[in-house]
Amino acid sequence: MASLRHPQPTSNNGMPTPTTAATSPDLDVNKIPMVTPRPSTVNLPQAVPQPPPTITQAMRNKSGLPECLPQVKCLARARIPTTQGPDIFLHLYENNVDNKEHLAIVFGEDVRSRSLFKHYPGETQQDRMTRGAYVGRLTPGRTIADTDGTNELKFDADGNLIIDNLTYTEPTLVRIHSECYTGETAWSARCDCGEQFDEAGRIMGEAGHGCMVYLRQEGRGIGLGEKLKAYNLQDLGADTVEANLLLRHPADGRNFSLATAILLDLGLVEIKLLTNNPDKIVAVEGKHQEVKVLERVPMVPLSWGKGGENGIKSKEIEGYLSTKIERMGHLLEKPIKI
Repeated sequence: MASLRHPQPTSNNGMPTPTTAATSPDLDVNKIPMVTPRPSTVNLPQAVPQPPPTITQAMRNKSGLPECLPQVKCLARARIPTTQGPDIFLHLYENNVDNKEHLAIVFGEDVRSRSLFKHYPGETQQDRMTRGAYVGRLTPGRTIADTDGTNELKFDADGNLIIDNLTYTEPTLVRIHSECYTGETAWSARCDCGEQFDEAGRIMGEAGHGCMVYLRQEGRGIGLGEKLKAYNLQDLGADTVEANLLLRHPADGRNFSLATAILLDLGLVEIKLLTNNPDKIVAVEGKHQEVKVLERVPMVPLSWGKGGENGIKSKEIEGYLSTKIERMGHLLEKPIKI
C-alpha cells in the first residue's frame, strides 16, 4: 500500500506503482529520492506494547486501500504438533484476487473460521472431519465432527456457526507475515524475516492464542526471481528500496487486504498487532476499519537486546534494518553503541 506520509501513485487495484524515477534507463542509485521522510525515533519504547498511531478516516481515504475486501474461503484446517511444544491449527485459504494459497497459523483450537465451519449442502460428518471442521480433537474411531462428546457446536438454519463460548472472540495477538523463502528456509542473514516468524510464534505459543496470517508475497510483492535480482543490486551498492525501484517495482508492492479478510473470517476483529510498520496498521484495519488494532507490539531484533548475544549479525542485516527505519518509517530505535 502507499505510505501515509508520502503517498505513491497507485494503480486501479489500489496497489503502489513504480515511481517515475524508476523508469529512467540511466538512473543513479545515489539520486533516488527518499520514499518517506526520516522519522524521529527518539525515546520510542522497545518490546513494550503501545497504542497504535491515530489514523483518521481522511487518512484512510487517501491510503489507496480497496473499497471492498477480497472474498476468502478456508478450504482445510489441520492440527500441527510443533517442535516447540504447542499445537497449531494450519488453515489454508483460497480467494478471488489471485491464484495463491494463503495461510493462517492459529494458536488455539477454539479460533474458528466461519467459512470452514459452515454446514454445506450434502456434506457428511466424515467430510467435515476430513476438512478440519470439527470441535475438540480427532481420535481413531470418531464419527461426528460437530461434537466431541463434551462440547457441541451449534448452527443456524442457513448452516452458519453460532458464536458462543466454544468460539474465541477476545482481542488476540496477530502477526501479518509475508513469505520469505530466503529468510525462513535458506538461512539468509540479509533480513530478519525468519527471526520475526520464530519470535512471533514463541510469543503466541506462550499466550495460548494468536494468529499468524502468512501471505504468499515474496520480496515485498515482487516474487522470488526479482528478489534475487534485487539482492545482486544490493551487493552493487543499492539499499532494499533502491533495488526494487531499479527493477521498476514499487518499494513495497504488498497487498494486506487479504489478511484483513482472513482475520474477519476467523472472527479476530480486535487485535494486538506485532509489527514495526505503521503503514501495515492502517492496511490491516482496512479502509473502513473492519478490523481494529487495539495495540501495537514492537518486533525488536534479537541482536539489539541486552548483551546482543542472540539474533542475526551481518553487515547486510544492519543495512536492511537501517533502511526500514530511515526510508520506510518503521518504528524502531537503533541501540546506541558505546
